[in-house]
Amino acid sequence: MAILDNYSPLKKKEAIFGWKLVSPTVILISLLILYPVFYNIYLSFFDVSLSLGENNKFVGFSNYINILKDITFWRSFGITLLFTFITVVGSILLGLGVALLMNKNFFGRTLVRSLLLLPYVTPLIAIVFSWKYVLLPIDGPLTKFLTLFGFSSGMDIINDPNNSFIVVSIFNIWRNFPFIYLMILSKLQSINDDYYEAAEIDGANSWQKFLHITLPELYFVIGSVALLRGIWNFYKFDEVYLMSKFANTLPIYIYEKAFTGIPQQGVAAAIATLLFLFMMSLIGIYVKKVLKW
Repeated sequence: MAILDNYSPLKKKEAIFGWKLVSPTVILISLLILYPVFYNIYLSFFDVSLSLGENNKFVGFSNYINILKDITFWRSFGITLLFTFITVVGSILLGLGVALLMNKNFFGRTLVRSLLLLPYVTPLIAIVFSWKYVLLPIDGPLTKFLTLFGFSSGMDIINDPNNSFIVVSIFNIWRNFPFIYLMILSKLQSINDDYYEAAEIDGANSWQKFLHITLPELYFVIGSVALLRGIWNFYKFDEVYLMSKFANTLPIYIYEKAFTGIPQQGVAAAIATLLFLFMMSLIGIYVKKVLKW
């Protein structure tokens, strides 16, 4: 509060009033976000007991050391990185392509634009079970369709560890591309047509206009949605677990450590802490190098 001593009485009252306005938000954020984060870091140094009346046992950095020696952790970490990369790139490319098409005038464009949002706005549980029905190994519509072309039926694609990762990745791209499409489309509609008219006068073709006008205008939007989708998909649990728990991504590994078999919630907290530090470092580098904030 020593800073306020340099303010005039009126400015001091305004500053105090401003802090009174934002203090409920600061307190709420502290309770809902900061407290769980720091409590998770605290638990990562303990062997957490789930028995009533039994205290947690302090183990120091043992949880972290055991994690770094765990091959399953590193395999899940690699799968998660690959999943994040494939789904982010795939959804951006699909969203960009759809946005470019939807930016053109054609009959029924408003209706088509609305229908394209259905995968994103439909309740997750509904579309997951719809996909599972389509992919049923015996009576599923996709299986019946493939048998018409001589492909063997009866393969359980979702619960096969060799295929579940591909299915989950395709589902995530299909589910989330409308968000990216909508963000890109809103930016496309704000690009000044004079740029394209000037390029046409200079003899630029469609590809050159896209490369030198459209893409530079979309750079910040694509960079921002890539960051958001990267964060969301790296921690994605609900979609992946509901589709197939055999995808073996890191959030599923954390869930199994914390709540299945013999729960190891201290180990799970340590994994979450490592991921938090990794993502914060990655976001800092990305924001500085790519978004150039």
